[in-house]
Amino acid sequence: MKLPISRSALQFIKYACVGVINTLVTFGVIILCKSILGLNPWISNALGYICGIVNSFIWNKRWVFKTSGHYAREAIAFLSGALICYGIQLLAVWLLFNETSLKEWEYSLFSFTLSGYGIATICGNIVYTVAYYIYNKLITFRQ
Repeated sequence: MKLPISRSALQFIKYACVGVINTLVTFGVIILCKSILGLNPWISNALGYICGIVNSFIWNKRWVFKTSGHYAREAIAFLSGALICYGIQLLAVWLLFNETSLKEWEYSLFSFTLSGYGIATICGNIVYTVAYYIYNKLITFRQ
Protein backbone atom coordinates (compact mmCIF):
# COMPACT_ATOMS: atom_id res chain seq x y z
CA MET A 1 0.00 0.00 0.00
CA LYS A 2 1.40 3.38 -1.02
CA LEU A 3 1.10 6.29 1.36
CA PRO A 4 -0.52 9.39 -0.12
CA ILE A 5 2.48 11.70 0.26
CA SER A 6 3.57 14.41 -2.14
CA ARG A 7 6.94 14.35 -3.84
CA SER A 8 7.97 17.56 -2.03
CA ALA A 9 6.96 16.18 1.37
CA LEU A 10 8.93 12.98 0.72
CA GLN A 11 11.91 15.05 -0.40
CA PHE A 12 11.79 17.10 2.81
CA ILE A 13 11.56 13.92 4.91
CA LYS A 14 14.66 12.60 3.13
CA TYR A 15 16.36 15.95 3.74
CA ALA A 16 15.56 15.69 7.46
CA CYS A 17 16.94 12.13 7.56
CA VAL A 18 20.17 13.35 5.96
CA GLY A 19 20.31 16.03 8.65
CA VAL A 20 20.12 13.39 11.38
CA ILE A 21 22.81 11.28 9.69
CA ASN A 22 24.92 14.39 9.18
CA THR A 23 24.69 15.26 12.88
CA LEU A 24 25.80 11.73 13.82
CA VAL A 25 28.75 11.89 11.39
CA THR A 26 29.81 15.33 12.64
CA PHE A 27 29.69 14.41 16.32
CA GLY A 28 31.16 10.97 15.64
CA VAL A 29 34.21 12.46 13.94
CA ILE A 30 34.62 15.07 16.69
CA ILE A 31 34.50 12.38 19.39
CA LEU A 32 36.83 10.09 17.42
CA CYS A 33 39.39 12.82 16.83
CA LYS A 34 39.32 14.32 20.31
CA SER A 35 38.65 11.40 22.63
CA ILE A 36 40.21 8.48 20.77
CA LEU A 37 42.97 10.06 18.67
CA GLY A 38 43.73 12.79 21.23
CA LEU A 39 43.67 15.68 18.75
CA ASN A 40 43.22 19.29 19.77
CA PRO A 41 39.50 20.04 20.45
CA TRP A 42 39.38 22.88 17.88
CA ILE A 43 40.97 20.73 15.19
CA SER A 44 38.59 17.89 16.10
CA ASN A 45 35.64 20.25 15.80
CA ALA A 46 36.78 21.58 12.42
CA LEU A 47 37.36 18.05 11.07
CA GLY A 48 33.95 16.97 12.33
CA TYR A 49 32.20 19.82 10.57
CA ILE A 50 34.20 19.31 7.35
CA CYS A 51 33.19 15.64 7.32
CA GLY A 52 29.61 16.59 8.13
CA ILE A 53 29.31 19.10 5.29
CA VAL A 54 30.89 16.68 2.77
CA ASN A 55 28.56 13.91 3.96
CA SER A 56 25.57 16.24 3.70
CA PHE A 57 26.50 17.41 0.19
CA ILE A 58 26.87 13.86 -1.15
CA TRP A 59 23.61 12.57 0.38
CA ASN A 60 21.64 15.64 -0.70
CA LYS A 61 23.04 15.56 -4.23
CA ARG A 62 22.56 11.83 -4.80
CA TRP A 63 19.55 10.84 -2.69
CA VAL A 64 17.45 13.88 -1.78
CA PHE A 65 17.65 16.05 -4.90
CA LYS A 66 19.06 13.42 -7.32
CA THR A 67 21.16 15.65 -9.56
CA SER A 68 24.01 14.58 -11.81
CA GLY A 69 27.13 16.46 -12.84
CA HIS A 70 27.92 20.07 -11.95
CA TYR A 71 29.88 19.05 -8.83
CA ALA A 72 31.94 22.25 -8.57
CA ARG A 73 28.99 24.63 -9.10
CA GLU A 74 26.78 22.68 -6.71
CA ALA A 75 29.51 22.40 -4.06
CA ILE A 76 30.16 26.16 -4.14
CA ALA A 77 26.43 26.90 -4.01
CA PHE A 78 25.99 24.37 -1.17
CA LEU A 79 28.72 25.99 0.95
CA SER A 80 27.45 29.48 0.13
CA GLY A 81 23.94 28.44 1.16
CA ALA A 82 25.23 27.07 4.45
CA LEU A 83 26.83 30.43 5.25
CA ILE A 84 23.79 32.45 4.14
CA CYS A 85 21.38 30.29 6.14
CA TYR A 86 23.69 30.38 9.14
CA GLY A 87 23.46 34.16 9.01
CA ILE A 88 19.66 33.95 8.84
CA GLN A 89 19.72 31.56 11.80
CA LEU A 90 21.93 33.91 13.83
CA LEU A 91 19.57 36.79 13.11
CA ALA A 92 16.55 34.69 14.15
CA VAL A 93 18.23 33.67 17.42
CA TRP A 94 19.30 37.25 18.14
CA LEU A 95 15.81 38.65 17.45
CA LEU A 96 14.04 35.95 19.47
CA PHE A 97 16.39 36.30 22.41
CA ASN A 98 16.83 40.08 22.48
CA GLU A 99 13.49 41.35 21.22
CA THR A 100 11.10 39.04 23.10
CA SER A 101 10.61 38.04 26.71
CA LEU A 102 12.81 34.94 26.19
CA LYS A 103 15.74 36.85 27.67
CA GLU A 104 14.20 36.48 31.13
CA TRP A 105 12.81 32.99 30.63
CA GLU A 106 14.29 29.93 32.34
CA TYR A 107 12.86 26.53 33.17
CA SER A 108 14.57 24.01 35.47
CA LEU A 109 13.74 20.36 35.90
CA PHE A 110 16.03 18.44 38.26
CA SER A 111 19.57 19.30 37.15
CA PHE A 112 18.55 20.38 33.63
CA THR A 113 17.90 24.04 32.85
CA LEU A 114 16.37 25.27 29.60
CA SER A 115 16.98 28.96 29.10
CA GLY A 116 15.41 31.47 26.78
CA TYR A 117 18.61 31.36 24.77
CA GLY A 118 18.19 27.58 24.43
CA ILE A 119 14.63 28.04 23.12
CA ALA A 120 15.82 30.74 20.71
CA THR A 121 18.59 28.44 19.49
CA ILE A 122 16.16 25.57 18.87
CA CYS A 123 13.88 27.93 16.93
CA GLY A 124 16.90 29.25 15.02
CA ASN A 125 17.85 25.69 14.08
CA ILE A 126 14.36 25.13 12.67
CA VAL A 127 14.67 28.38 10.67
CA TYR A 128 18.08 27.23 9.38
CA THR A 129 16.78 23.80 8.36
CA VAL A 130 13.80 25.16 6.42
CA ALA A 131 15.77 28.02 4.82
CA TYR A 132 18.62 25.70 3.77
CA TYR A 133 16.18 23.18 2.31
CA ILE A 134 14.49 25.90 0.24
CA TYR A 135 17.87 27.34 -0.81
CA ASN A 136 19.17 23.93 -1.89
CA LYS A 137 15.96 23.08 -3.73
CA LEU A 138 15.79 26.38 -5.61
CA ILE A 139 19.48 27.22 -6.07
CA THR A 140 22.02 24.49 -5.35
CA PHE A 141 20.25 21.47 -6.81
CA ARG A 142 17.77 23.15 -9.16
CA GLN A 143 16.78 21.00 -12.08
